[in-house]
Amino acid sequence: MTIHLPGSTGELRAYEPRATPLAVDPGAPLASRVVFSAAHVVADPFADTTPDSPAAVDWDATLAFRRHLWSHGLGVAEAMDTAQRGMGLDWAGAAELIERSAAEAKAVGGRIACGVGTDQLTAPARDLAQVRAAYEEQLALVEGTGAQAILMASRALAAVATGPEDYLDVYGHLLRQATEPVVLHWLGPMFDPALEGYWGATDLDAATETFLQVIAAHPDKVDGIKVSLLDARREVELRRRLPQGVRCYTGDDFNYPELIAGDERGFSHALLGIFDPLGPLAAQAVRVLDTGDAKGFRELLDPTVELSRHLFQPPTRFYKTGVVLLAWLAGHQDHFAMVGGLQSARSLPHFARAYELADGLGLFPDPGLAESRMKNLLALYGVTS
Repeated sequence: MTIHLPGSTGELRAYEPRATPLAVDPGAPLASRVVFSAAHVVADPFADTTPDSPAAVDWDATLAFRRHLWSHGLGVAEAMDTAQRGMGLDWAGAAELIERSAAEAKAVGGRIACGVGTDQLTAPARDLAQVRAAYEEQLALVEGTGAQAILMASRALAAVATGPEDYLDVYGHLLRQATEPVVLHWLGPMFDPALEGYWGATDLDAATETFLQVIAAHPDKVDGIKVSLLDARREVELRRRLPQGVRCYTGDDFNYPELIAGDERGFSHALLGIFDPLGPLAAQAVRVLDTGDAKGFRELLDPTVELSRHLFQPPTRFYKTGVVLLAWLAGHQDHFAMVGGLQSARSLPHFARAYELADGLGLFPDPGLAESRMKNLLALYGVTS
């Protein structure tokens, strides 16, 4: 049983897939960390769409994947970057996704938090008042479903804000209105170039001070922060400055094992896109950590970092393509189509390496199915040997 995979220079090399998957079964609820998987959406492959069309979503498959995550004890972070928010999924699609997923969460007792942004503004915002109104509309929808709100970074705010005081004004306004504590999300420009200079400064030290001012002014309305800057040192320093009771949810898909494990001065919870393909394995690792076995936790999770760094390599915003590839290979969906045609955003050598790394970790419940589907993909690209 071998499969020939293309390398970065076009050569084919033989790879022997593993015969058995990693044995991971749903277990007890996670205790020591709050862990969210930012989940992808499954496109409807039969919809007659173009990359510019509104997203056509396969709702049954999309919700089934969320039930898979909940069954392993993970929370679902809905309508976030991993769900192609702003990269194929518009506000109308995101709103329907939030409503459907929140109802499903209630039905199965799953934890859910949903993204609140301003992406209904399809033209440049006129002023801060328009940005605030857009945020308010989405916050009302999310809170109306009973889900926790995640205040996402806003392209519209980044474009119209003139300095830190505008961020303090908008976020202070929203936090005063929030009925329950929210998660504040700082998404770096490697994930979305339009967010360069967020919090009113391109200097990250200055931006951090503004971010902390927002939290300090309303600590009772901030459940936690999600930091997606791919800088472990900066996250640890920020984490240590948070008010008592405010969580840090790591969004660092490069350094998550060490950040979740923590040190003598604290640790990070998690809200990660890489926990979409790693869901069952990540949950098992946290259950080991729940017993106090940090070494065992790292032994399970450290080997996954190579795959994560591969999927999130620059341009980082296209990591969703690898996430959906792995969901297809794992049997969670029947095709490798994505909303907005984003399946074309990575190369065949990238796909081949993602398959090899994921297979080596035992992530595919049926390795034979994954091999067969990978061979079909290779054949589509002209690899016949």
